[in-house]
Amino acid sequence: MTDQRAMEREDFLHYFEQVRERTMRVVSAIPEDKVEWTCRPDEWTFGDLARHIAATERYVFAECAFGRPSRYRGCGRELGEGRDGVIAFMERMHAEAMEIFRGMTDEDWMKKGTSPEGKPVTAWRMLRAMLEHEAHHRGQMYVYLGILGVPAHPLYTLNEPQLRQLSV
Repeated sequence: MTDQRAMEREDFLHYFEQVRERTMRVVSAIPEDKVEWTCRPDEWTFGDLARHIAATERYVFAECAFGRPSRYRGCGRELGEGRDGVIAFMERMHAEAMEIFRGMTDEDWMKKGTSPEGKPVTAWRMLRAMLEHEAHHRGQMYVYLGILGVPAHPLYTLNEPQLRQLSV
């Protein structure tokens, strides 16, 4: 059974900032010389994943929540090169999207937007899906870091061995 209650707009905005903070910790852990690394040919790189998160936030979710068409054009290197360029792009897209989200009225929050496929979807539901989308791609970055043997900050505060040690 799914939760059909709308998340309050202010609660959502606060929670989204926390989600993004966790994502940015992962992006900051990417070694500078591995930003465009991928585990195999034809897979997204770290940079692609991070730029995709940012571009979809701004050009898909922020647009479609208002019933406007998706403006997504991809996640290529031209959007931000190197770790600093990727971070700058992510910060810029996030700031633009948050300005749009903060400008939403209660009516906007409950109004039907349009998915990229053209299907009607309530704005808050679309934005809730955005959080899951980000978590999915952040998880891919965690896997990449693990493949490379790069330590990454735990998602919250404890890693699994610490949790096990503190558990009864």
